[in-house]
Amino acid sequence: MEWTDQGIILSVRRHGESAAVLSLLTRDHGRHAGLVKGGAGKSARGSLQPGNRIQAISKARLHDHLGQIAWEQAEASGTRWLDDPARLAAVTSACALCDAVFPERDPHPQAFDGLRALLSALHEKEFSSIYIYWEIGLLSELGFGLDLSQCAAGGSGQLAYVSPKTGRAVSAEAGEAYKDKLLPLPRFLLTREAGSPAEIKAALALTGFFLDRLILGPMGKRLPEGRGRLCP
Repeated sequence: MEWTDQGIILSVRRHGESAAVLSLLTRDHGRHAGLVKGGAGKSARGSLQPGNRIQAISKARLHDHLGQIAWEQAEASGTRWLDDPARLAAVTSACALCDAVFPERDPHPQAFDGLRALLSALHEKEFSSIYIYWEIGLLSELGFGLDLSQCAAGGSGQLAYVSPKTGRAVSAEAGEAYKDKLLPLPRFLLTREAGSPAEIKAALALTGFFLDRLILGPMGKRLPEGRGRLCP
């Protein structure tokens, strides 16, 4: 079995003395693991880092075998932020989430394009807001999209909450009686503007709740540890 594809490195694990096992999110072959000879050596270590994009050639004897990967770097979209803790947290969190939630070898081309777009947008001043929109898109890609278009309870006025049961928005008026049981809805998610630090924190709690309850928790996994460093 042999294929060639673009791949964004999600994780790197040392294997033996000098090899490494990469987990890639490829555009046409889904999340895919492969062995890189010399991948833990000095010459390759700086390029084979989460968030970097490579052109990969995978060869395996059988379909379900761990193949060997030959590679060329296409873009250092992850390592360029090593001196920026907040942007590096966006890289590592996004890659860790993709590594955790996507089944191996199940193609998700839109997820690949979305992750690539996120990594390309990290130079933007409002990158933390862009990251939140990316997590909302990830939930939708996995079949758990949030509905922030109208009040789930039929109320009128400003949308202010999200139901933890349905993922649908609730207006301030309709949710007043049981607001303690609802999740706050940051306003910037409705206006598509940049969020304030407090709103970013609330948005991370919102998307994190659904990622944990609906996807990661049932798999026995947790949210990435460094995700909180995204807050400006």
